[in-house]
Amino acid sequence: MERSTVTGKKQWSVVSGQWSVETAGDDDLCQAANFSQSSPVLTTDHRPLTTAQRGFTLIELIATLMVMTILTMGAIPLVKVSVKRQREQALREALHEIRNAIDQFHREAIAGATIPQAGRAPQPNPQTGQQQQPLIDPRVRVGITDNTIFGTDNPDRYPPDLDTLVNGVSVTPLAGVGGTGGGGIVGLDPNSTQTATSNTLTSMKKKVYLREIPVDPMTGERSWELRSTYDSKDTGSWGGENVFDVRSKSTATALNGEKYSDW
Repeated sequence: MERSTVTGKKQWSVVSGQWSVETAGDDDLCQAANFSQSSPVLTTDHRPLTTAQRGFTLIELIATLMVMTILTMGAIPLVKVSVKRQREQALREALHEIRNAIDQFHREAIAGATIPQAGRAPQPNPQTGQQQQPLIDPRVRVGITDNTIFGTDNPDRYPPDLDTLVNGVSVTPLAGVGGTGGGGIVGLDPNSTQTATSNTLTSMKKKVYLREIPVDPMTGERSWELRSTYDSKDTGSWGGENVFDVRSKSTATALNGEKYSDW
């Protein structure tokens, strides 16, 4: 027997006392069809996931960390060497700056010693009978005429300490520097009896040789090992007569194997 299926709604009629079947309309059928089409269909996709979708495994993370650690451990020594090399270069520059200031001070102090001072008559040339013209270093433009900073234990006329290079000393401009005819001071007639302290001469000025005492990059302090002209190279203390040379107080070893204190 062939069975037919009727789609509809079954309702009880109170008036007739019978069940009635309401056939579904076109709208209901369309809604049912649309619902069946929009219903999700569960399917099984066996395609492999990409790395971005599945993430990293624990082994991959461990391997990455090990590689980064090895690279970091290899880079740290290189960074330390680079920093140490920069500090060594700063030390060389600081030593060069101080030593140049000491040498320039000494040259100008020697030039100032040749300038006639008050109470000291100019020495004439025994052959010509005229005042001798001292030979002036072409790097010298002034002469240090403040003799109060040179004690009896410092006849070499080096700076008594590093603070003197920063505080400055009284100097007098020299005449004839850079040309012919020797030296002297500005406004001083070679044949006159005037001295460097005469009122008619160019007034003395104050000259500084260091803006400030450089910092020792190895110790981080503005303190240096001093050596006078009477101290041996390997001495461990400063005699105090003058400042002939400076060295670092660091006892560490440089990249080239030398001691910083020997530079």
